[in-house]
Amino acid sequence: MKLFLISDNIDTYTGMRLAGVEGVVVHERQELLDALDAVFADKEIGILLLTEKFSRDFPEDINQLKLDRRLPLIVEIPDRHGTGRKPNFITDYVNEAIGLKL
Repeated sequence: MKLFLISDNIDTYTGMRLAGVEGVVVHERQELLDALDAVFADKEIGILLLTEKFSRDFPEDINQLKLDRRLPLIVEIPDRHGTGRKPNFITDYVNEAIGLKL
């Protein structure tokens, strides 16, 4: 299985290419959807890396993909500007999911 990156900036793309991960840089919604279609057509791709900006800009599209697809595994990664998430987002997520405060 291969990893594939869809990035919104050239810096993240370049860093991942240096690590041996193939990918593309896109900026518009239609470019993102076209890249996603190409990834889903390639059965060798097991993990899709997306920069977090796409989830902020197109939350409906990304959330629907996560619900509808089992493969590839979709993983959001921070870009060169860091993460846009709160410092304790995992704890908050678990608290919300199980209804208990940890």
